[in-house]
Amino acid sequence: MKNFLYFILPIIAFTLILLNAFFGHLIFSSPYDQAINKYSIYIHMQEEWNSYPGNIIFDVTNVWFNPNSDKNIYSADPSDISTLTNYNSNQLQYQNDKPYVQLQHEFSACESSWKPMLYRYVIDTIRNKIELFQGTQLNDDPYVSIFPNISVGKQIAVESYAQFIPICTYKENTSYEYSISINDEDAWFDVYFVHSQKQFENYLNSDTFHYYISEGCSAHNYQSFSSVCSNVGTNSGLLIILPDNLNQSLTKVRVTLHEIE
Repeated sequence: MKNFLYFILPIIAFTLILLNAFFGHLIFSSPYDQAINKYSIYIHMQEEWNSYPGNIIFDVTNVWFNPNSDKNIYSADPSDISTLTNYNSNQLQYQNDKPYVQLQHEFSACESSWKPMLYRYVIDTIRNKIELFQGTQLNDDPYVSIFPNISVGKQIAVESYAQFIPICTYKENTSYEYSISINDEDAWFDVYFVHSQKQFENYLNSDTFHYYISEGCSAHNYQSFSSVCSNVGTNSGLLIILPDNLNQSLTKVRVTLHEIE
């Protein structure tokens, strides 16, 4: 059965890609009535970090209720930076006096929505089917990922790198399900649903910060985690903390945020 899927799914994908040559101008709407916001954040660690010369990329997908989803729609593949025309400039920043370079492209704002071309939707659906079959994802949806909860047990505290990922919402209070996974079996992450970016700054300045304490709104020492955090505010987001002991040249962190109310 497994060999059959690996054989037949690429054939289906190739056939539909050929069809796209004739119908590629058509834009598929989201399979649910929500906006899709996809972007990446690239981090390059400088020499002061234990993880140097490693890099981190956060692949973020935010699915949310956008009343203006028919405006500012883009169809380019957001994972292909060659199709993007505007970038945020390279920014040298610091955490605990250790410098890093951050690059984040223009679609990271909540003002635009992505609608995949036909071929892209098909490819993402097939990839999701394979990951569902392999058990790396738990739901049948190409843009809302739910990962299995994989804990690595209690870890000794080490120096860390932190990243804030904001939600998108027009509501004063909403609920989000979220999923995070890291591709390094020797690493882990902590995650907190915090009230605003100010709490991220508080963490960097003093390690003291406030976060939502409801069940499901935080997790410690996981390689893969999914949960729901309810009644969060407009400026909320995820505070993701990674240990500064990354050994891979590129550590990939997948983040999915999905507004459910």
